[in-house]
Amino acid sequence: MKYKRVLLKLSGESLMGAQQYGIDPKRLDDYTDEIAAAVRAGAQIAVVIGGGNIFRGLQGAAKGIDRVYGDNMGMLATVINSISLQSSLRSKGIKTVLLSGIGIDKIAELMSGPKAIEYLEQGYVVLIGGGTGNPYFTTDTGSALRAIEIKADIILKGTRVDGIYTADPEKDPTATKFETITYTEAYERNLKVMDLTAFTMCKENNMPMLVFDMNTKGNLTKVLEGENIGTLVTN
Repeated sequence: MKYKRVLLKLSGESLMGAQQYGIDPKRLDDYTDEIAAAVRAGAQIAVVIGGGNIFRGLQGAAKGIDRVYGDNMGMLATVINSISLQSSLRSKGIKTVLLSGIGIDKIAELMSGPKAIEYLEQGYVVLIGGGTGNPYFTTDTGSALRAIEIKADIILKGTRVDGIYTADPEKDPTATKFETITYTEAYERNLKVMDLTAFTMCKENNMPMLVFDMNTKGNLTKVLEGENIGTLVTN
């Protein structure tokens, strides 16, 4: 296995599946199967999932909700998504633990890097909700932070496209895919892969990231085994 310990970043919107809002049980089940298969193959997996399928702080701010309160609502949405994934994984016999950047002691343990590493080494899938625990930070930045904290080999960003393109392939049929790209080039080309804060953290801490299609069955395990899938972003 090429990557032993990984931080899997999923968007909240991806959980919607064909729905307009919330959690699609079929998509949740598909993702759970992918993660379970990877764990059984020997991978250590931590998961950070966004909350955009339930609430997004910036959208709330645009509608008159104070940004701090909106971001707090968004962080709670990530906890809801993490709980749904935890329940689904446990139903398939996978050990899980939920850690959170915000204190919700009856639902989740408070996130710490050493604690997360200990759970990973014991074979748990570690779900990390609650963002960074602070407003004004996205789950992209939270993913970068958590990957660095748990000493992950790589961030795997699961999306609905099979990598990074010169333009949005869903809108521009002439867009071409990158096999590899540097953080600097991705920033200079203004490719919206992650936000600038997340990019900077990954670049400064030499944390590679691979963007791949999570919706294709078997892709997660193939990526872990080193198959040439997606786009690798490095220094």
